[in-house]
Amino acid sequence: MNSSRIFKLFGLMVGVVLLNIVVLSPGLLGVQIGGDSVILTAFGVTLLVVSFLVLIYGSYVLLFKASAPPPVKDIKSHEDYINALYHYKDIKVLKKDIILALDQLERIDKKKATLLDVLSQRFDPNELSYQKFNSVIFEVEKLFYLNVRGILNKLGVFDASEFSAFASQESSGRFSNKLVQEKTKLYNEYLAYVSGYLGANEEILLKLDKLLLEMSLLGSTDYKEIEDMPCMKEIDALINQTKFYKQ
Repeated sequence: MNSSRIFKLFGLMVGVVLLNIVVLSPGLLGVQIGGDSVILTAFGVTLLVVSFLVLIYGSYVLLFKASAPPPVKDIKSHEDYINALYHYKDIKVLKKDIILALDQLERIDKKKATLLDVLSQRFDPNELSYQKFNSVIFEVEKLFYLNVRGILNKLGVFDASEFSAFASQESSGRFSNKLVQEKTKLYNEYLAYVSGYLGANEEILLKLDKLLLEMSLLGSTDYKEIEDMPCMKEIDALINQTKFYKQ
């Protein structure tokens, strides 16, 4: 369960408790269980029962009921990507892939911070060298998140619940061999897309590691030397491919 659900559950509990305190406190609204008024007693008992039911249902919705994943077009921040992937984490056939995707998100965040820290130590922000490195880091990060969006787009188009449903139906013998083969092919195509995006992001993370190493070994701040760095050439080639990139 993510932190937003925890806060919502806590808010629900506090709200219900405060409502009961206000209504049932002697001298406030006059409602008292076991008092002289049968109507007010019945109202007090009803409030307690309804409060209990609200807490039970609210807890179920917030703790156990899966909410719909957010539209991919509305995903903007690093946290948005994490929350979107969490919607698929409990689907058995996707669990390993989603765990890897979440791990990659954590690593890209750390690597970016490390790269920018090293960059600020080695170069002045006004230098062309600084601007080149900074631009490359930004573009590679953008490509990384584009791959994550690709994963979420594929999972959103092919209802993720069907992954688990088909996995169990495949061995049940309920369908013809031809149908099973066609669904298996489609199923594997979607999983291949997800694996492909994960592989591309793993390659990006590796290139950032190489870039960090080459930055630490850089002997001067000459712009030409930076242009000739092997990893820089690889990353530039990767960035230039983005205009042909299709999700």
